[in-house]
Amino acid sequence: MIITFYGVRGSAPTPGPTTIKYGGNTSCIHLAMDNGQDVVLDAGTGMKKLGRHLLNKTTPINIVLSHVHWDHIQGYPFFEPIFQADRQIDVFTSTDSRDRLPGTLFEQMDGINFPVRLEELPSQNSCIFDNVESILKDRNIHITKKPLNHPGGGTAYRFEEDGMSCAYVTDNELDPPYKVHTTYDDWVTFLHGVDVLIHDAQYTEDDMPHKHGWGHSLISQVRQLAIDAEVGTLVMFHHDPDRTDGELDEIQIENDAHFKHKRNPAKSICAAEGMQIKLSRLIIGGDTLVEIL
Repeated sequence: MIITFYGVRGSAPTPGPTTIKYGGNTSCIHLAMDNGQDVVLDAGTGMKKLGRHLLNKTTPINIVLSHVHWDHIQGYPFFEPIFQADRQIDVFTSTDSRDRLPGTLFEQMDGINFPVRLEELPSQNSCIFDNVESILKDRNIHITKKPLNHPGGGTAYRFEEDGMSCAYVTDNELDPPYKVHTTYDDWVTFLHGVDVLIHDAQYTEDDMPHKHGWGHSLISQVRQLAIDAEVGTLVMFHHDPDRTDGELDEIQIENDAHFKHKRNPAKSICAAEGMQIKLSRLIIGGDTLVEIL
């Protein structure tokens, strides 16, 4: 399995001289499964560049959405495979998005907000809300899900392939002031031993209490979760749009110091556009090798 990051920013795209190193595009990740399946996690502005990468293939594309806020869907009209004749593109999400998703992801292509209408696309686009786990299992994509703590709802996913695992938990507030959908202890159980955890880490203590309840986690909370869940590699994701490259460099230094004498996670990195992580299963011992390419 190879994980490639095409958009790592939260809330709004932030191009400019202070975000060159880590990138300014919003959430989009590509999972190249060892079985040949392509899984796309969210459809933020990073999706545009990913589309170019997938143009030379003809196989179906599986897009798995965490939720339907704009920064996770606004790249879809610019995803070039949707303009390929008869290309099969299936969008998977949770049942709580049933009434909202067609009015956001697809209807942004209405001829007014975008010049091309959905019905004019030559590709085969569909939304799948029910039996997501079983349908993906039929495609040899094995997932489990947990509800996010986020205004408007959302879903976290854990992917398993040949003993390797990757979890995608973005736009998740670990200590929300509103109704808790998944408790901290539930997250520890759900994420226990995962090889790679990609988790929302948008806020610092300085952002609080003003942003408490906005649906994102503190960096310090995510560090502790990675320790408690005995995660292999932690990837901090969904960077605040105001967080500069220099500030993220400082967070990386803090990560290195924080985890220096701890067993888990073995690695902790701030996600950056273009970064790749390769997971492979070792023949001897059966452990997972995680390489940052």
